[in-house]
Amino acid sequence: MAAPDLSHKVCLVAGASRGIGRGLARALGEGGATVIVTARSSETGPRTEMRSEAIEDTARMVDLAGGRGHHYLCDHRSERATDEMVHWVLRRFGRIDVVASAVWGGNEGFDGERYADGTAWGTPFWRRSAEPYLGLMQAGPVPALLLARAVAPAMVAARSGLLALVSFGTADAYLGDVFYDSAKAAENRLALAFARELGPHGVTALGLSPGAVATERAREIDEEHPPGETPLYAGRALAALAADPGVSAFAGQVLHAGDLARRYGFTDADGAQPERLRLAE
Repeated sequence: MAAPDLSHKVCLVAGASRGIGRGLARALGEGGATVIVTARSSETGPRTEMRSEAIEDTARMVDLAGGRGHHYLCDHRSERATDEMVHWVLRRFGRIDVVASAVWGGNEGFDGERYADGTAWGTPFWRRSAEPYLGLMQAGPVPALLLARAVAPAMVAARSGLLALVSFGTADAYLGDVFYDSAKAAENRLALAFARELGPHGVTALGLSPGAVATERAREIDEEHPPGETPLYAGRALAALAADPGVSAFAGQVLHAGDLARRYGFTDADGAQPERLRLAE
């Protein structure tokens, strides 16, 4: 399936230095979109956890995919920094058609089994400090709220736009860790709330749930058996939604990349079409 034509779209992907955010940016670039990528990691500044990936890499990836990549260093935990970034985008490009929040710092210091404070994944809530919970809320739901708040006025004025919050579906089952589960559930609920308040103004908000994704971190944790989905799969899901004139029908829903692949006909980077990840209780 050919990439949808997004050459007329101005897109903003927050949290795009690596992982799913990078996949979203690349897929939008495949459609020829102008893509502004933001995150805390830069070639010329600080990098989270001293990792090698940076927003400049992602912007170049957008260019190579066929789009027009631009980068902006932003700490999305800061309301002021987020507002300043959005103002810069609007001054330079005039509008924002598609916004995706893929900000997630909740895995920083996590080795696949334990968090940075030494607590194991899935430890009962009464046996752990509540402080890391606040950190996870600031790692995803709070940045999503700050970004939506910053872009909403321009989208409402234009009476158009797509706002996608990348999270993980929580309807099927408990995700196995009270802090992680509640943070993802909060993002999904924000997508519903945003849809209710933005819908009357012509703006569509929704949630996007990837499956088991082979991000850079996931491949490092398990080199022999990385997850089966690449970040590009969720990216192509977002690109298909961005090109769909009927996307408002999905407002407030949490959509799964595997389900969208069958609806729109796109595949992952290797031509496969992984099914939606379903967790059993």
